[in-house]
Amino acid sequence: MHRQLVPEDITDLAAARWGTARDPRVADVMQALVRHLHDFAREVRLTEYEWAAGMRWLVRAGQISTDKRDEFILASDVLGLSMLVVELNHRFDQRATPATVLGPFHIDGSPQLRYGSDMADGVPGVPLYITGTVRDLDGEPVAGALLDVWQADAEGAYEAQLEVAEARLRAKYTATAEGAYCVRTIAPIGYTIPMDGPVGELISRTEISHYRPAHIHFRLDAPGYAPLVTHLFREGAPYLDSDVVFGAKAELVVEFRPREPGPTPDGGACGVPWLLANHDFVLQPIS
Repeated sequence: MHRQLVPEDITDLAAARWGTARDPRVADVMQALVRHLHDFAREVRLTEYEWAAGMRWLVRAGQISTDKRDEFILASDVLGLSMLVVELNHRFDQRATPATVLGPFHIDGSPQLRYGSDMADGVPGVPLYITGTVRDLDGEPVAGALLDVWQADAEGAYEAQLEVAEARLRAKYTATAEGAYCVRTIAPIGYTIPMDGPVGELISRTEISHYRPAHIHFRLDAPGYAPLVTHLFREGAPYLDSDVVFGAKAELVVEFRPREPGPTPDGGACGVPWLLANHDFVLQPIS
């Protein structure tokens, strides 16, 4: 005689079914997911109305996503999941530069620029030069390291959010034989995450700040070293202590020092007041 299922039976049955996955890792992940989801539903005593609202939220997140906007990555970011995954997968030596989230606005195929070339290229803002070296844990230079750099404009918008035909506020720079690099851009500002979708709607029902502190994104790649995705944050910027995606770390906060018109680190000159930031990136060797 068939026995009536109880909630615990459903969990065990669903986990067992997913345990039949032919890939052992898929089986492990899906069984754990089933058990945690079911435990969550039991803990909060999830109602049918709340379940339906959650399903509608997921549908809307998919509908608003495009090739330039991923609402699910944004959701992962604001829930702290993205940074947790970064921490789990990039357990660097304490001497290495910490990793942070990639974010939803990175674009592949940025143009290659020379040392000190201007990736802002006419975008309004206060000129900013970022200089330093790329080195290893022992302080030796990493020659030829590739720095992929991108940021928001003075209105807080990334190229991926705009209808533009050419690369904007993004570029790749190659470190010299001595590991030196020089990026020219404009000073970033703090900005709000997109609030016009289901993630923003959820955030607006809380006291959570929806702002990110002023920052510039970097991805560094060099043969023999673990890829590094990180940010540099402006010292003194608002929201450093309440970054909505949990990415701000003390080791990545740098001073933007004011400079008068005159010579610049690339050997050129700037005719208006500008800012100078310096940071040495330290890469973790692949063991």
